[in-house]
Amino acid sequence: MCGIVGIFDTHGSRDIDREALRRMNESQHHRGPDEGELYLEKGLGMGHRRLSVIDVATGQQPFLNAARDVALVFNGEIYNYRALRDELVALGHVFRTRSDTEVVLQAWVAWGVECVHRLRGMFAFAVWDRRRQTLFLARDHVGVKPMFYSLLPGGLFVFGSELKSIMTFPELSRELNPRAVEDYFAYGYVPEPNTIFHNAYKLSPGHAILLRVGDRDVKPHRWWDLAFKPAAPRPEAEVAEELIGRLRETVRHQMESEVPLGAFLSGGVDSSAVVAMMAADADGRIGEGVTTCSIGFDDPEFDETKYATEVAQRYRTHHHAQIVDKDDYGLIDTLAGLYDEPFADSSAIPTYRVCQLARRHVTVALSGDGGDENFAGYRRYRFAMAEHSVRSKLPDAIRKPLFGTLGSLYPKADWAPRMFRAKTTFEALARDLVEGYFHGVSRLPDRQREQLFSESFRSRLQGYRAIEVMRGHAAQAPTDDPLALIQYLDFKTWLPGDILTKVDRASMAHSLEVRVPLLDHTFCEYAATLPNDLKLHGGEGKYILKKALEPHLPNDIMYRAKKGFSIPLAAWLRGPLRQAVRDAVLGERLLDTGIFERRTLERLVEQHQAGSADHSVALWSLMMFEAFLRVSVAS
Repeated sequence: MCGIVGIFDTHGSRDIDREALRRMNESQHHRGPDEGELYLEKGLGMGHRRLSVIDVATGQQPFLNAARDVALVFNGEIYNYRALRDELVALGHVFRTRSDTEVVLQAWVAWGVECVHRLRGMFAFAVWDRRRQTLFLARDHVGVKPMFYSLLPGGLFVFGSELKSIMTFPELSRELNPRAVEDYFAYGYVPEPNTIFHNAYKLSPGHAILLRVGDRDVKPHRWWDLAFKPAAPRPEAEVAEELIGRLRETVRHQMESEVPLGAFLSGGVDSSAVVAMMAADADGRIGEGVTTCSIGFDDPEFDETKYATEVAQRYRTHHHAQIVDKDDYGLIDTLAGLYDEPFADSSAIPTYRVCQLARRHVTVALSGDGGDENFAGYRRYRFAMAEHSVRSKLPDAIRKPLFGTLGSLYPKADWAPRMFRAKTTFEALARDLVEGYFHGVSRLPDRQREQLFSESFRSRLQGYRAIEVMRGHAAQAPTDDPLALIQYLDFKTWLPGDILTKVDRASMAHSLEVRVPLLDHTFCEYAATLPNDLKLHGGEGKYILKKALEPHLPNDIMYRAKKGFSIPLAAWLRGPLRQAVRDAVLGERLLDTGIFERRTLERLVEQHQAGSADHSVALWSLMMFEAFLRVSVAS
């Protein structure tokens, strides 16, 4: 796990500023504290910060071939690198190291742009081929590893693992992208390929960029997509057996390391499944103890450590648990500096803490992320499919006006459980599937965003709405099945934009490598072939995964209500953060942007702190936006 940076002169003739490259590289020191090297030649500069995990002795980067006409910087891990190395040796390639880095370079030499189709792992890399006068950048299938880029005025193309690396260039405008602001307040993050800034972009998952000397345009292209093609029905027991075999295989694949390796263990289904596969051998016998790490809270309402302890005891892991104060809110500015753009997922706080704990004991940790997306585990999938079932029974000409009218007339009840929020349900039923799903996942619904933004800012949006992100992905979705479609939308938005971003920045802040077996692309492709009734069944999400795990995990782990990494946000903003939220939301920094309507900000604060409404999501989003402006823009 590392950080990479680069500068490429599209004209191909200028010398690269070594000091500028060094600043880019050092901005990501936390991603790779073990080593940091630069490589420069006319028209090109590359930098690398290394966290040594595989081939510690000889895997230094930037990595050059023997002829020194191909150079590579690489962030991630290739899990099938041994098999690829054997294949390349058979083709006549000679290796100087045992590293997966050299395998990526030789794969480029052998197969060019098609090399990405041979790689199994998490990666973001850039390879410069002087013979072809070509720079090639690629990001892994689902977006575990990040890549940011910009084409600066004057023709310099710059890239890096974090936005802060390319923002070291004063030529890159700090002007906010209005559409990205709208997206942030809808999703809680800025979805790919945009960033919060004009002319700075994320390379989307499963995409690559091919630049040749003389090119003036940057045109990312898709090289992989997740296809949902259900296989022929089979007996449930047969599917469950195969699922465990595939899960065990992908976990084992990701356990190779020359440094201490462990796992996150939350006590939920997915992390417990990964630990169970790590701890048991091929015959299901418990082997040598695995190191596991858990974070708990001093408030029983938010603490789930007893479930993690239950799994740890069953598999005799070397378990480390830490209880943190439920009022662990002192990380706001730290998080703003880590994420480089506004990021409103409050579970970034406990994620930061569990990475901090894990790094004291291991250098590599496996996580359970991806189970909900692969097997329809989120409650919102159940809600969306129930709403879709109602929609499908009524013609649009009746459904839209009927439920639209009911939604406008019914009183708002944010305080009630979702099943009793009839206004929300009516509004969702008046929409189509994509719009209904967007409405369900939005942090601030359309009406609230319209009230939040000033009239001048709304005019700058020119009619743009954040749903266009999902509409764009839905138009390209390789399925028309409703459940598969909303899973696909999460793979394109929520998963890379929130979940993987959150874990990457939090783990790299502590120089910890996190691997995600459930997001191995071959495992995702397999899960996408499973029929819907093995994912959502009788109101139970992740049905077949839980059935398959019954011999391996206790029922109280698998069939209890899921809490997630919850924190008492509403109480914080009425109690210990009472003054902080007033200072941030009602302060001049937000108002000076011209984005927000003062009266709306005042109403949100007053109603929430009086207890007459719960505006914690909106207020936290605003606080994190203000922290971003203060830490990442003003600095």
